[in-house]
Amino acid sequence: MSVPHTPAKIYRGRVADQIVEDLRTQILSGALPDGSRLPAERELAAYYDVSAPTVREAVRVLTATGLVNTRNGSRATVTAQGDTLLAVSIASVVQVEKVGAREVLGLLGALNAYGAELAAEHASDEEIAQLRAAAEAVPAADGVEQSAAALQHFFATLSEISHNSLLAALSRFITEMQIGLAVKLSGGEGGDWGRVAGALHAERMRIVAAVASRDPGRAASVVRDYHRQAVERITSVRKEGGAAPSDAGLTEALTAWLRSNVTLGGGQSAGRRGTPS
Repeated sequence: MSVPHTPAKIYRGRVADQIVEDLRTQILSGALPDGSRLPAERELAAYYDVSAPTVREAVRVLTATGLVNTRNGSRATVTAQGDTLLAVSIASVVQVEKVGAREVLGLLGALNAYGAELAAEHASDEEIAQLRAAAEAVPAADGVEQSAAALQHFFATLSEISHNSLLAALSRFITEMQIGLAVKLSGGEGGDWGRVAGALHAERMRIVAAVASRDPGRAASVVRDYHRQAVERITSVRKEGGAAPSDAGLTEALTAWLRSNVTLGGGQSAGRRGTPS
């Protein structure tokens, strides 16, 4: 395919930055949609009337921001997915600003409480039935990976039926972070995962009942109580009989999870939804 518009005039100076901004505008506007391929390097160089190294620099920047993928040496492919962009951005902020794990977990509690409040107001009966089915699927899941995926699906459903797309996107990734941290701290298969997540089934069913009651205040309160209990369990996990992790240890574990699961080259995490590691 070809770039779909007349290029902006490129001035001397930060040429690569101007190319980045031009392509970024086209990607975010949908003129270059997700999954489409950018023209070959030589075509872009001719199109912008610049050198090949300048084009390569611009593509590297777009790759680092998660807007394109250049794996396997093929032409750059647009990867304009909201969840991917958000995952890369949040992971970067958490690491650069040295955000503590407890702050992240606290934010998730606030987001999901607001999501439950909105769901109580706006969710249809069919959507509440989907939330109930998602809650019932968690204890039926076999093994840590499936259980974690089911738990993630429950909270993704809760955020989706809030009918607030920004809240849903934020909640999806931060929920993935929390569950990934819980799995990591609990030791996975054969570890303490059951005590961290499995014992809260009744509380998740209370969330469903609160949303179904159409009482926004009650729904928000029940979710906040759930998150308080979940955080207590996550932060009290003791590996191999040792002491519970310190706040610094929690943050270190979260940072390690982010480094393993979110990459600047395209937000690996977004491609692994439902399988925290």
